[in-house]
Amino acid sequence: MTIPDAPKSNILIIGGTGLIGEHISNAIVSARHAANFARIGLFTSTNTLFTKAYFIDDLRARGVEIIAGDLRLADDVREAYAGFDTIVSCVGRQVISAQLDLIKIADAHPDVKRFLPSEFGTDVAHSATSSSELPHQAKLKVRAALAACRSLEYTFVVTGPYADADLGLYLSAAPAATEVSGSFDVKRKKAVLLGDPDREINLTTMRDVGKLVVAALCHPVEAKNRALLCNSFTTTPRAILKEFETQTGGGKWDVDVTDLESLKELEKEAWAKKDARAVPLSLRRIWSDGGTLYGQKRHNAVIGMDGDVDSLQSAVEQAIKVQIG
Repeated sequence: MTIPDAPKSNILIIGGTGLIGEHISNAIVSARHAANFARIGLFTSTNTLFTKAYFIDDLRARGVEIIAGDLRLADDVREAYAGFDTIVSCVGRQVISAQLDLIKIADAHPDVKRFLPSEFGTDVAHSATSSSELPHQAKLKVRAALAACRSLEYTFVVTGPYADADLGLYLSAAPAATEVSGSFDVKRKKAVLLGDPDREINLTTMRDVGKLVVAALCHPVEAKNRALLCNSFTTTPRAILKEFETQTGGGKWDVDVTDLESLKELEKEAWAKKDARAVPLSLRRIWSDGGTLYGQKRHNAVIGMDGDVDSLQSAVEQAIKVQIG
């Protein structure tokens, strides 16, 4: 990662103990001195102080200020913002809309100058049809709120699907009952590929999401008021399968394919039944239909991240470790 000389920043992380939040928090803290972060804070709930004490204690030992409060209470948020010029939100999909109030408070706060929302994932402005996708609606409202701010700068760090094996992510092993929506199961040596197995997809490891956020923070001019479309690598479902086969001994896996039309039917049924799988199915359909490909718009180089990212090989290696424990 290329880190230019940049003015000191005081960073407050919100939602920094969740699935993606831990990776972003770790990356920011690890880059503290090289990136000239003078002060780093974590705003979290009182409950999280106990449920994730191991992570909170680690951050505190590394010099992070832990601020407990309720992001639903404006007074708590205003108090937490004091002394911080940059807010990095890593909140989960279920509370994306809560950022609307966080942004409103930030825009009126005398200390806050810049806001990075929880945008990590699928590009919500990829094509003319993106604005109608149901999973995109909350993030689109967040984008509109930031664009309407009087003086608050912003950056959307867009990364596409996560190339990791945590449950539900692209390189994970799905339970047999739901594997039709995609799976790379190391223990069973069974894969279910989505869409056209030879159609390209952009993927980003969660480790790299953290690095990309740091890079965006370190390039305030290049990242100002724009979406940065970034990724670790571009590949195909078939190439992912081949890499899993190679790294698990070279033998052929059992393989099924859920084509795009079948995926659309699964998605339609899930929304009709108000099934919790509706959003994940919509996202997987978008990814399988070319919705992660940036073409010449890839922005890694804009923020000094043209190298120093994971490869397909390293992502699969890590996924295997996660799956086999």
